Amino acid sequence: MFKNKIGAFGGVVLLALGLAACGSSSSSSSSSSTSGGSSATISGAGSTFAAPVYEQWSSSLSPLTVNYQAVGSGAGITSLESKTVDFGASDPPLKPEDEEAIAKNGSPAVQIPMFLGAITVSYNLPGVKTGLKLEGSTVADIYLGKIKTWNDPEIAKLNPGVKLPSTTITVIHRSDSSGTTSGFTSFLAAVDPEFKSKVGEGKDAGVAGAVQQTTGAVGYVEQAYALQHNFTYASVKNKSGSFVAPTLASTSAAGEGVTVPANLGIKVINSPAASAYPITSQTFIVVNKDLCKAGQSESVAKGVVKFIDYGLGQGQSILGQADYAGLPSAILAKSKEAAAGLQCNGTAISG
Repeated sequence: MFKNKIGAFGGVVLLALGLAACGSSSSSSSSSSTSGGSSATISGAGSTFAAPVYEQWSSSLSPLTVNYQAVGSGAGITSLESKTVDFGASDPPLKPEDEEAIAKNGSPAVQIPMFLGAITVSYNLPGVKTGLKLEGSTVADIYLGKIKTWNDPEIAKLNPGVKLPSTTITVIHRSDSSGTTSGFTSFLAAVDPEFKSKVGEGKDAGVAGAVQQTTGAVGYVEQAYALQHNFTYASVKNKSGSFVAPTLASTSAAGEGVTVPANLGIKVINSPAASAYPITSQTFIVVNKDLCKAGQSESVAKGVVKFIDYGLGQGQSILGQADYAGLPSAILAKSKEAAAGLQCNGTAISG
């Protein structure tokens, strides 16, 4: 069950995603844009889900240079904990133990929601177009190994009139600490008790490459990457009972009415909104509240805040260009408040 079918080439495909979606595996960014301000170089690491957006944003912030490594959410948080980067990027909210570890740097952890994006159920099935209807419980049964072929009655009953082949299903998933995996498995755990008990929630470049190269494959892939590479993907049944395709509108809808906890650790998976795409994820930038007390110089601290402020300001308006969705106004206000509270040696930072 839930075996990793990617094999040894997973890391190679991850590098390929870094090149295709981010410009390079380390996402070093600069441009001729004249936004003025800090000329510092800042470093970040984490979410592959967020990497295309951070590349896009950083290109508008010259003379600020942003070096970003798309290494997965878990590795990004570990890098922040070890003080090898200036900010971490994570799709899942921080766990209490991570908050404690980051605070040991000299200042409390702050997680700031930045934007939303859809996670597609992508498949490689010649003759079957985008829009195959799937329920969460059906996808869970596929990943549990209970559904083994594409013409299984459980899939067929959801898709009357669709000619489904008897092709064996090859299940693809990531084995690293990926926020995309966390979002996908959080959805399956929410809708399927057996999946929750047997697999649970985990922390997709490798997934994307394996799906694209394997006939009969199914995997979870960020919408931006799926669209960029012409993947076919499912319409998934949401909490209100509608089959919804991942679009900017349905992704945005998933964030409406979300409860925002005190630490801003929002979760938008399996939204009850009628028009919401159910496998939608949030992504965070994670920093220490007082960056200078955590070891950054004043110029780096100002650079980090400038990057965050841009993302929560002008950056929201260009998210659609990369096939991601902006934050709903209520969450955006909380994110801006958190950013305004960032400090350097006790003094508020102006980006």
